[in-house]
Amino acid sequence: MAGIEGRVALVTGGGRGIGRAIALALARAGADVAVSARSVPEIEAVSAEVAALGRRTLFLPLDVSDRAQLAAAPAAVAARLGPVDVLVNNAGIHASAPLQRMDDETWDALVAVDLTAPVLLTRACLPSMYDRGFGRVINVSSVAGRIGLKYGCAYSSAKHGLIGFTRSLALEAARKGVTVNAICPSWTETRMLDEAVEDIARATGRSEAEARAAILRANPLGRAALPEEVADAAVFLALNGAVTGQALHVDGGEVMA
Repeated sequence: MAGIEGRVALVTGGGRGIGRAIALALARAGADVAVSARSVPEIEAVSAEVAALGRRTLFLPLDVSDRAQLAAAPAAVAARLGPVDVLVNNAGIHASAPLQRMDDETWDALVAVDLTAPVLLTRACLPSMYDRGFGRVINVSSVAGRIGLKYGCAYSSAKHGLIGFTRSLALEAARKGVTVNAICPSWTETRMLDEAVEDIARATGRSEAEARAAILRANPLGRAALPEEVADAAVFLALNGAVTGQALHVDGGEVMA
């Protein structure tokens, strides 16, 4: 496997949770890392952690629902660190509702952030990757991109679309030195899990411990993944130039395919 020492990575949604873990794991593997998200204090803190690991870094405020910001992001990274070699499309949002109660704004927001943004940011990064004959695109999808999600039509549809995008672009990019893969976590120890537990407890009258147990009951390991375990998968995909078009599960065995 080729190393990524001195390569430049851009991680969206990098201020906390899975994004933060991926940013730090890539730095430990030798990459210089641009950390982006909407929350400046969070990405500034993660960027400081990257710097403490001895890597060059940049914190880049980025709202992935803003197409102009997406188009400008690769040049902003290149001006400070160099062209983007490893793109991690991690930023995402989630909402849960029966389809008949879901409003247009919810659908539009989820598709814009969870599907359209990765497509547009990848498109903006591709020309320099193709010119240099090297690139790694890593899309953080979900097990909801492989199976249906009750009360999650918008989220599951967007994540299914992200996997379709991954596979299609992998074929386009295969002879140009660029690999394109997806990671499919299940529940992970992040704010999203905490919020889901709180929502279920509030709606059902269960305790938070009972709500958490209900969420994780279907997981063969009986636990949520750690952000660092998802990050390990991202580093593997960044290093390995022979793996492309894949949806790599980090889900405790929930989906075996």
